[in-house]
Amino acid sequence: YNDGSGINRLNEFIITDGITKEIEPNYGSIQKLYTRDTNLIVFLEDKIFRVLTDKDALYNADGDSNVTSTASVLGQATPYQGEYGISTNPESFSYYGQNIWFSDRNRGVVLQLTPSNGQIFEISSAGMNDFFRDRLKASERIIGGFDDYQDQL
Repeated sequence: YNDGSGINRLNEFIITDGITKEIEPNYGSIQKLYTRDTNLIVFLEDKIFRVLTDKDALYNADGDSNVTSTASVLGQATPYQGEYGISTNPESFSYYGQNIWFSDRNRGVVLQLTPSNGQIFEISSAGMNDFFRDRLKASERIIGGFDDYQDQL
């Protein structure tokens, strides 16, 4: 934003400026972006990534990483474990506290992501595999929510 001339170009994302990032197109399109602490969680159709913002990771020979500041807006993109995504249902996304819940219609599961430890749990496997597998694949819209008074999804 140029205060002197009143020109607002804050919504321009020019690809040559190096502020854009391509995230594994073979996992489908980006369906949902969610900020968590100082990072970004990117939900693709078939995968979930954690993207560092305003920082990058440098890896040592032993595989450990060190975080360093960078001029890039988006830094290192690392996938969460597991072959899960949010399909084409970003409306199934819900969060409360440290947990995130969403569905993967393509695989017929309901999932819980805990970003603090980087774990994805298939919560629909607790005695309801067949129910969710059948219902999710037949559904067109899947809406997620969390009731914090009843502590229920």
